[in-house]
Amino acid sequence: MESGGIVESIGNKTILVTGATGFVAKLFVEKVLRVQPNVKKLYLLLRAPDTKSATQRLHNEVIEKEVFRVLRQKHGAGFDSFISEKVTPVPGDISCENLGVEDCDLRDEMWREIDIVVNMAATVNFDERYDDALYTNTLGVKHVLNFAKKCAKLQMFVHVSTAYVAGQQEGVIMEKPYRMGETLNGTPGLDIEQELKVAEERSKEVQDLGFTKKQERIAMKELGLTRARLYGWPNTYTFTKAMGEMLIGNLRENMPVVIIRPTMITSTYYEPFPGWIEGLRTIDSLALGYGKGKLTFFLGNPKMIIDLIPGDMVVNSIIVAMVAHLNQPCEHIYHVGSSVSQPLQVTFVQEIGYHYFAMNPCMDKDENPIKVGKVAIFSNMDDFRRYMLIRYLIPLKGLQLLNVVCCQYFEGAYGDLKRKISFVLRLLELYEPYLFFKGVFDDLNTEMLRKATLKNEVEASMFCFDPKHINWANYFMNTHLPGLVKYVFRSQ
Repeated sequence: MESGGIVESIGNKTILVTGATGFVAKLFVEKVLRVQPNVKKLYLLLRAPDTKSATQRLHNEVIEKEVFRVLRQKHGAGFDSFISEKVTPVPGDISCENLGVEDCDLRDEMWREIDIVVNMAATVNFDERYDDALYTNTLGVKHVLNFAKKCAKLQMFVHVSTAYVAGQQEGVIMEKPYRMGETLNGTPGLDIEQELKVAEERSKEVQDLGFTKKQERIAMKELGLTRARLYGWPNTYTFTKAMGEMLIGNLRENMPVVIIRPTMITSTYYEPFPGWIEGLRTIDSLALGYGKGKLTFFLGNPKMIIDLIPGDMVVNSIIVAMVAHLNQPCEHIYHVGSSVSQPLQVTFVQEIGYHYFAMNPCMDKDENPIKVGKVAIFSNMDDFRRYMLIRYLIPLKGLQLLNVVCCQYFEGAYGDLKRKISFVLRLLELYEPYLFFKGVFDDLNTEMLRKATLKNEVEASMFCFDPKHINWANYFMNTHLPGLVKYVFRSQ
């Protein structure tokens, strides 16, 4: 990456982006178009049955979003024509062969023109249906990889994974690949084809048994959690993402490959403007509950390091890694997080949240300020269960308590209470591995990449992804939490 290398290297390039309606994908598309208007073309794969539907999704769910405000202002009246020239919506689905692109002429054009493939498509629900998670996070990776192999000019394949493919490992977690069949607990026998078969057989079984759609969904979710935990992963999401990485290592041949593993992604730090975020992401659901006065406790280790990284820094790391390894037959893995370089303790997040919402309270339905207090912290599940018992069950008496405990189908006057308790316990079951996480993510590879950008001060600033630059107190008080309130809370 010589002087001007990053921006120049994406000039006249044709890039395919999957998962184009996602938070990080939108930031990526906006950044490329803003810093390099001479990019040749961006093909954006959108799940849609036809071109008309894909075009509608492009405009409604991507281009019209607030994140494109700066780019829209930059081009003024010419914005729409600029987008039409540079961006092509592609109806398709990564769970299908050839990405579900049925237009033969468009498909052939893509195979002729594409230089770079950036795979960001994923289902991120921790307890997604096992079949759906496999088709997207695992088999989908294979389909994108096979599509990339048919691109005559391909110079780079970028796959966005997650640092939490590491499961519940402790200590320093290295930037190393997962090889086919490798498991976190040493249990032998992991075979992706067999996992697909298990999911298909269970899906057919529940249909034959006449399950309702809801019962079928629950059964397939439970299957995913069972299979993940059999091999040492805490949930379906991280398990299927890990298997997707395995397929890349096994099938890439000489393809230049970069795997980006971000940690918990938060609102933008600086670009295209500070604080933009879309949807509730990881810890932000807790912030929402707390700010609205519904969260009075927290379960977790108060001294735990929580690994957060702003979305624009993730995008900058993707672009720099992509450019650094163009046309190099390699497989490089990058952790993009803050737990080593700029660690952040849970107690700090707790304190800063209290200060922010005490000074900037949310409003209730009657436009009265919601008062927040300091939350109770439980450092283990046993203490939390006792708290739930004392808070919700002990105040009930006689038949009231019997009704709650024995209500098989969540019916009766206390059904809502039992559903609430069951829902909270279910969430904690899913999130417990992260509430007591004991690892930090080594970022030696990423640090070397950061140092390489320092050769050009302008581009080092333009593509900054160094968490050491983050002032966490300032970021939370003046950027992240205000952004949450502005872009997310008001829609909830």
